[in-house]
Amino acid sequence: METGALRSYITLEPLGVILGIMPWNFPFWQVFRFAIPALAVGNACVLKPASNVAATGLALEGLFLDSGMPPNVFQTLLVESRTAMDLIEREAVDGVSLTGSVEAGAQVSSLAGRHILKTVLELGGSDPFLVLQDADPAKAARMALQARMINSGQSCIAAKRLIVAQSLAAPFCEALERELNQVRIGDPMDPATLIGPLAKRGFLEVLSGQLEDARIKGARVVYGPAPPAGKGFFFRPAVVYEVRKDMRVLTEEVFGPVMPVLFARTEEEMVRLANASPYGLGASIWTRDLTRAEKLAKDLEAGFIAVNDLVKSDPRLPFGGVKKSGVGRELSRYGMREFANVKSVVIKEG
Repeated sequence: METGALRSYITLEPLGVILGIMPWNFPFWQVFRFAIPALAVGNACVLKPASNVAATGLALEGLFLDSGMPPNVFQTLLVESRTAMDLIEREAVDGVSLTGSVEAGAQVSSLAGRHILKTVLELGGSDPFLVLQDADPAKAARMALQARMINSGQSCIAAKRLIVAQSLAAPFCEALERELNQVRIGDPMDPATLIGPLAKRGFLEVLSGQLEDARIKGARVVYGPAPPAGKGFFFRPAVVYEVRKDMRVLTEEVFGPVMPVLFARTEEEMVRLANASPYGLGASIWTRDLTRAEKLAKDLEAGFIAVNDLVKSDPRLPFGGVKKSGVGRELSRYGMREFANVKSVVIKEG
């Protein structure tokens, strides 16, 4: 690098020990997303998994040991959230990566900020799924259902708001309801199952409240197949029409198989609706006009844009959000730099 000195260069040096506070959904992949880039630049990692996936956390520690990694470079801590916060309070770690709710992110970042510790936060999402007027309505509906129902709708990057060109309203809705009526609800271990049970009983109560709020405020709800009888926190999938901006299905993150559908007369209105959210994690655009899609991608407030594809993290690309969806990036070389001291060295003659 030419700076006028004899030599100038930049090194990436590890910060030390990075604490990962990870959620219950996708318990292997979420941890790999945080840990691999941090380990690659020389950090050690400690994992605080969600309490309901403790066994997965222990399995991950075993995987790292089996790979030949030295002991204690990656450790799983089966502790309560308060203990994890104490590690930050006592500055026993040098950085924190959290994937979780906005509330959890606010608590962790506030505490880490008081101790000037680096954080990466991947928080909630309310990803828009834009269907432009030249899209194939049947294909878009089929992919919208897949994008919404991933992990029974319990995913930060699920398509949580379907925004459809008004000219495609009728064919898209017909196709969407047809696809919805064909979904299989039941045993998550059965490969034919699309929608399994929710993770916790409390999720049922939250989803029911969000859907009831929409119904009371004038929304029209179309239900899919009824869940099976017996064990499991199943929630009947639903499409929500005639959605208003003050309904909880739009103002809150909906973590389950509920699909609010909005219609827009212009692309400008689609972008406005897409950006009218406190979240900015991902977004999908469905169109045959790729030039137009790239133009719209610049206008969307999100960290990841997928054109004619589902939003999904890829180890080759940085992943993260803006607004209340978080700060920082995971994966790729950008993720490696998050927990590194980007050190500049300048050498001149003595």
